Amino acid sequence: MSSKKRFKQPPKNKDTKLGVPSDKLSIPAEQQPPIFSLRYLDSEYCLTKCDKDDQAAFALKLLRLSKLTWSQIQSQDRHKLGYEKISRDAIKAPIPNFITEDVNFIAFRFSGMKPMVGYRDGAIFYVIWLDRNFTLYDHG
Repeated sequence: MSSKKRFKQPPKNKDTKLGVPSDKLSIPAEQQPPIFSLRYLDSEYCLTKCDKDDQAAFALKLLRLSKLTWSQIQSQDRHKLGYEKISRDAIKAPIPNFITEDVNFIAFRFSGMKPMVGYRDGAIFYVIWLDRNFTLYDHG
């Protein structure tokens, strides 16, 4: 018996609830809520390095932000539900090779003033670093 489990592909019909509804494809990213990805989370600034309180605060922040559109988030205070831009030159950790020079980093606060830093691509926000010890950049 194989230890690997296989998953069946969902049926490809119009009644399935999986996938992106066709009416959502034409909505500009600014009018959509953020989609959060932890795919590229740095191992030194990972969720697993956070304590339980920070992990819970992170989950609650993602929940709150997912109720807003990007346009609404941009009008929020940078230390509450909004964000601030972080200069690439300010980042002290190695920046992954796939992140090109033209990418702008932004930081949301996830637990008190602790920033989660990453970048936005359309409606998706890729979280790269959870700066739980304020060591990722100078917080002047």
